[in-house]
Amino acid sequence: MSDQSNTGGVLNALSNELSTAVERASQYVVTVEARRQVAASGILWPAGPGIVVTADHVVEREEGITVRLPGGQKVSAALVGRDPGSDIAVLRLANPGTQPTADLAPSDSAKIGHLVLAIGRPGEGAPMATFGIISALGGSWRTARGGILDSYIRADVALFSGFSGGPLVDTQARVVGLNSWHLAGGQEIAIPAAVVSKIVQSLLTSGRVRRAYLGVTSQPVAIPDSLAQKLGLSQPSGLVLVGVEPGSPADQAGLLLGDVLVALANQIVTDSDDLQRALASTTVGTATTATIIRGGEKKSIAVTPGERGS
Repeated sequence: MSDQSNTGGVLNALSNELSTAVERASQYVVTVEARRQVAASGILWPAGPGIVVTADHVVEREEGITVRLPGGQKVSAALVGRDPGSDIAVLRLANPGTQPTADLAPSDSAKIGHLVLAIGRPGEGAPMATFGIISALGGSWRTARGGILDSYIRADVALFSGFSGGPLVDTQARVVGLNSWHLAGGQEIAIPAAVVSKIVQSLLTSGRVRRAYLGVTSQPVAIPDSLAQKLGLSQPSGLVLVGVEPGSPADQAGLLLGDVLVALANQIVTDSDDLQRALASTTVGTATTATIIRGGEKKSIAVTPGERGS
């Protein structure tokens, strides 16, 4: 009986802890009404008064957006900026008043096996919640929407309809990440809070995420072992440039057709995904180093990435 009693006490304590976390998180989780069907969720983000972060795919209209606050009152909101590649949109409340904002978990606090909760508020009344554990922590990856993100969190929580844009929280009600159902082709993925904050800041500053580009067309090519040994390279392949856009950053830097790109910004480049990840770490308008093979020799060339779409 004592073992059963102890077990019951532990489960009861855990149950109460999870319930308290949901209650605390519910103070900063809002309803976002920006599409015709089911409303979605959003987070009162600690980036300034009245800032709401949600999933980009739930913002189907850019006018007439309404946010329902935890207390039930409806407030109109304006779209500040959106980034489809990361599935993040930022809204600003017209009359924010004094609202509690989310407490963000430290970037290194999430561990595989930790209990987490997905919180959603897709309609009136109390929020909804599901819970599970963090099952995977990943590094840089290309999303199903074409963006490159520094990292991701996968948790075995159910994302019900309207949960996208809401938070993944730990047992202290701190935001570990922002939930999205669209980023991984219908699988539950959360964008870590630190990554979200970086994107939010960019959207607040310029209304968009500035993405670097070189202006090249490339394809993977194997590096012969003898050449790799001669040049001190450990990678099996690089990217041969088969096109250089006239007037592009690559053209201005002097990159040529036939050059084999093996590194950018001190990151090894073996394929197009490596190149995109390396570009994601660069700053638009700031010179960085491209390492190439030209005529059987290794060369370093300074190249200044431009802004894609500019």
